[in-house]
Amino acid sequence: ACGATTRPGDDQDAPVRPLCKPRGICSRAYFLVLMVFVHLYLGNVLALLLFVHYSNGDESTDPGPQRRAQSPRPKSTLGPLTRLEGIKVGYERKVQLVTDRDHFIRTLSLKPLLFEIPGFLSDEECRLIIHLAQMKGLQRSQILPTEEYEEAMSSMQVSQLDLFRLLDQNHDGRLQLREVLAQTRLGNGRWMTPENIQEMYSAIKADPDGDGVLSLQEFSNMDLRDFHKYMRSHKAESSELVRNSHHTWLYQGEGAHHVMRAIRQRVLRLTRLSPEIVELSEPLQVVRYGEGGHYHAHVDSGPVYPETICSHTKLVANESVPFETSCRYMTVLFYLNNVTGGGETVFPVADNRTYDEMSLIQDDVDLRDTRRHCDKGNLRVKPRQGTAVFWYNYLPDGQGWVGDVDDYSLHGGCLVTRGTKWIANNWINVDPSRARQALFQQEMARLAREGGANSQPEWALDRAYSDARVEL
Repeated sequence: ACGATTRPGDDQDAPVRPLCKPRGICSRAYFLVLMVFVHLYLGNVLALLLFVHYSNGDESTDPGPQRRAQSPRPKSTLGPLTRLEGIKVGYERKVQLVTDRDHFIRTLSLKPLLFEIPGFLSDEECRLIIHLAQMKGLQRSQILPTEEYEEAMSSMQVSQLDLFRLLDQNHDGRLQLREVLAQTRLGNGRWMTPENIQEMYSAIKADPDGDGVLSLQEFSNMDLRDFHKYMRSHKAESSELVRNSHHTWLYQGEGAHHVMRAIRQRVLRLTRLSPEIVELSEPLQVVRYGEGGHYHAHVDSGPVYPETICSHTKLVANESVPFETSCRYMTVLFYLNNVTGGGETVFPVADNRTYDEMSLIQDDVDLRDTRRHCDKGNLRVKPRQGTAVFWYNYLPDGQGWVGDVDDYSLHGGCLVTRGTKWIANNWINVDPSRARQALFQQEMARLAREGGANSQPEWALDRAYSDARVEL
């Protein structure tokens, strides 16, 4: 995970600074590949080269700061972002989030900075959230690519040599299984396992010696269109998806159910961030995992390069960029019920001494695979009704703002083996560009003064149930 930001205090757009250290897996070209074709299977990797050329080729296609900026930026008047100190694993502190009781915050890990708060929600509040979500109606969290999309992908012509070089992360002239599997991380498509890859190799006769490793010669001898034919003939079941769940969004702004408003205010006191940041963040996402539900390990925030912009600030940024990404400074996750079997939240590399993305896949064990290898993750949090866990998805930049994406925030939902799991997410959105976040807040304040809630961005407002009143 990577990203970019401007320097705090800049009055106008500044050159974008990469938020990751130079490494093959975190290159800008590699990211651009993932933004469009992430989460798809091997055949779809054909389009990688187009974006390598886009980012490293004709520089005139890069909408640089001067071309992107069509209006002057406001001065960045935002104060520093508050960040709770972890102290040490197991450290507890008392806080008052509601008037009639104390809560205790316990540090679960330092990498990522992760905390647990038992009893953050009452049982009645948990039941209400589930009830509101059921009234609203939930939708499947993930769909597979359409046939039209796959056909467009298969029609692209790229050099197999250049494709091989891009896939060969360790530059040893051989494609190991983990290098191929790395292309399917964090995805919206089918989750590929070592067995899936080897079955595909066998079906299209790509690996004559059956060792699971492709040489440059073996790769060059393949007809990559065979991958598309093979994958189209194997439709993925829900258990084979990256994410197997259903979800909906519940409005928490002005006029929402009083309990929804109270929860948002409690989150505001917990995070100690400015009301403007919290109130302008995403609504509450409610998620249901049935038996067999899961979510493979992922990070909640995407990197921000010159070709991307944060989803929450794109409407006011006045910039033309091809991609958008989620910019979530913090995740606050609530467990809404006790799960009969499984369903833990796993942090596979929490408090590891070092982080190496390619090391997540070793000896056919993929630590990102929450259906098969949750027990091998460093930290697992058991769902307990009313408990909240929260963590920071970014490291600090040393100047009071957003820095690098925290690789250690990799997390996932373990397989639910019995019963149903209900959770809810409050994401706190902050743009890595301090100036852009300031512009967003100023514009939202202006719209509120001039047009009220009707002028708020569509994603930030759920009118269907903004006035819902449900008896506890």
